[in-house]
Amino acid sequence: MFVKFVVLLCCLMSVYGDARVAVANLVSLNATGSIYFTETDGGLRVQGKITGLKPGLYGFHVHELGDTSTCDATGPHFNPDGTNHGDRVHDVRHVGDLGNVEFVSNVTENVAVVDFVDGLISLHGRNSILGRALVLHEQKDDLGLGGHNTSLTTGNAGARLACSTIGIHSGNWNSGISIHPSVLLLVYGLFIIYFKY
Repeated sequence: MFVKFVVLLCCLMSVYGDARVAVANLVSLNATGSIYFTETDGGLRVQGKITGLKPGLYGFHVHELGDTSTCDATGPHFNPDGTNHGDRVHDVRHVGDLGNVEFVSNVTENVAVVDFVDGLISLHGRNSILGRALVLHEQKDDLGLGGHNTSLTTGNAGARLACSTIGIHSGNWNSGISIHPSVLLLVYGLFIIYFKY
C-alpha cells in the first residue's frame, strides 16, 4: 500500500509541478513591468507588477496581434466571438477584456500590483492569448458602461501606453495533455496503479 501511495504522489507531483506559464514584459518610456499567465484549475492566474504611471486606473487588455513594432500594430481587442466590450467579470465581454489595473503610490514609486484569475483567457485552444499582445492604455476603461461612442469597443480607454507580446516563460509545452487533469483522469491513474501494483 505504501508503494502505491508513493507512486501516486510522484505522478501527481510530476503533473502539477510543470504548469505552463506565459509572460508579457511591458516596457515603455513611462511604464515597466512583467505580467505572468499561469494555468490553474480555475483558469489563468494573471499576476505581476507594473511601475511608472501616476496613481489611477488604466485599461488593461489582450489585443489580437502580437506585432509590437508599435502598440497600434497590435490591432483591436482579442474578440473571437464578436461581442461588445465589458469587464472581465461581465457575462458579455471580449476574451481580451481584463478590466483596469490600479497604480497606487508607495514610499519609492507608483506601482500596480496585478493578481487575479480569469476563466476565459487560455494558453491553448480557441481563446489562447499566446502570441498576442498585452496592452496598457492611458486612461481608465469604462468597462462598456460609459455611454461614449467607443465604450462598447474599447472602453474609451484612450491611447496605448505600453505593450508586449505574450510569450512562453516556462512549463511543459510539449505535452498535448492539459496540465491540470480532470477528476476522471486522476481516477483512471489510480485504477492503473492499483491493478499494476
